[in-house]
Amino acid sequence: MIKNHKLAGHCRYVAQFVGYLIGKYHAELVTEYHRHAMNDFDYSDPLPLQPVQSIPVYLAGAFAVVNGANLHDAIAISDELNQGDIYALEPMAKRVRLSLKTGDDGIVSIAADTDTGTPDALIFADCTITLMSPDGITSEAIVLVELDAEDIISRTFLLPLAPLRPKVDYSLVGIDTDSAREKLAQVACVSFARGTHITMATGEQRKIEDLSVGDRVLTRDDGIQQIRWVGRSTVRGQGPFAPILIRKGAMHNENDLIMSPDHRLFIYQRSDKLGAGRSELLIKARHLVNGETIVKSEGGFVDYFQLLFDQHQIIYAEGIAAESLLVDNRTRAALPDDLAHDLTEALKEHAISGHLDLEVQERLLNLPDAAAVLRRASTSG
Repeated sequence: MIKNHKLAGHCRYVAQFVGYLIGKYHAELVTEYHRHAMNDFDYSDPLPLQPVQSIPVYLAGAFAVVNGANLHDAIAISDELNQGDIYALEPMAKRVRLSLKTGDDGIVSIAADTDTGTPDALIFADCTITLMSPDGITSEAIVLVELDAEDIISRTFLLPLAPLRPKVDYSLVGIDTDSAREKLAQVACVSFARGTHITMATGEQRKIEDLSVGDRVLTRDDGIQQIRWVGRSTVRGQGPFAPILIRKGAMHNENDLIMSPDHRLFIYQRSDKLGAGRSELLIKARHLVNGETIVKSEGGFVDYFQLLFDQHQIIYAEGIAAESLLVDNRTRAALPDDLAHDLTEALKEHAISGHLDLEVQERLLNLPDAAAVLRRASTSG
């Protein structure tokens, strides 16, 4: 049963969804709220459906007020939150996998292989909250809401952007309704860490932080290509942003390579030791973690950089092949508004990338050391 106190939020999301339906046929009637929620992008000529994104979330009931105006209430939509309330994570709370898909209209819904939520139900990023622990350290989390078939809020999820610890009191010190969609898009963006050497057109190995728009980079499939945009962000190296460290030589890389967890390496198998049925593979860095040569490196802050080209490219980082930023309906909100507008035509090329069918499913990588298997496959016949 839906509680009455959800009515305000329900009305807001119904307004957003109805605005979308109207706007699909009469763009001039789209409400200001809908344009804000869609991050001002034009979806009249959208990008096709793209791969599913899985994120680790808490159910709302796992994070509740222990002191304050909303005592005992679980985390909720922005309209129901009260700055200054103290929250705590239940001692036995576990994160669960929420799988999301983004339609060709930019609307996010729950994918079929999810471990929580209702498949095909709509999901909206309601707000980003800022929490402060007793030691003065702040962290962020995204509040996500699921709508049922009648467009009423049926579930609320919390996506922490840094780990939450049980038995710690967190003060709610910030509520931002403007950045949630962008923050969620950043989770899906592939990024290299500061210090990564990128192979230039001349063969020079240049640090990624020294690259600029217009610089010419060597790509695997299309020769020399110019950079169209360099994205930069500094985030806590924890939770979904915790980088993966690929130690020197682990995948034939010339130096240590640090990248975001969902960043995909391109691997050419000389022999199909993985059983993928093809030679060319794209594999997420987090699926290669073995605890020794490839590890999750949590802690501190990490400077992430994204490289955008007119097309999704395979470039060379520390001497090995890895993808550039792929702009699709999951990541588009991470681009600056003016860039997304200026590159509308160019970004359509990302949707028809020949690399989209190369990603390897996680089940094929469920091996004691998938990295070692792929390293051998790429060097032996």
